[in-house]
Amino acid sequence: MTRMNPAADWNAQFDELQDKVERLALRHAEARRTQALLQQRVQQLEAERDSLRQRLGEARSRVDHLLARLQGAQDDPADPENAA
Repeated sequence: MTRMNPAADWNAQFDELQDKVERLALRHAEARRTQALLQQRVQQLEAERDSLRQRLGEARSRVDHLLARLQGAQDDPADPENAA
């Protein structure tokens, strides 16, 4: 059984380690890009959520105003606006 000389063994291990480091660096760069895209999407969704909350608040305000007008109309049946 023949063995590689120590220098060749070290070179093989070094090459293998270098390949692993390069793959790890590529995966890290890909993970960073993915994280940046996800952060951008989160910001978009937060802005959309805030907009929807604002619209919901405005709609609630309009409904509350209409309910108050209806309640006022029921309380004052002699009001000419309520006759129609």
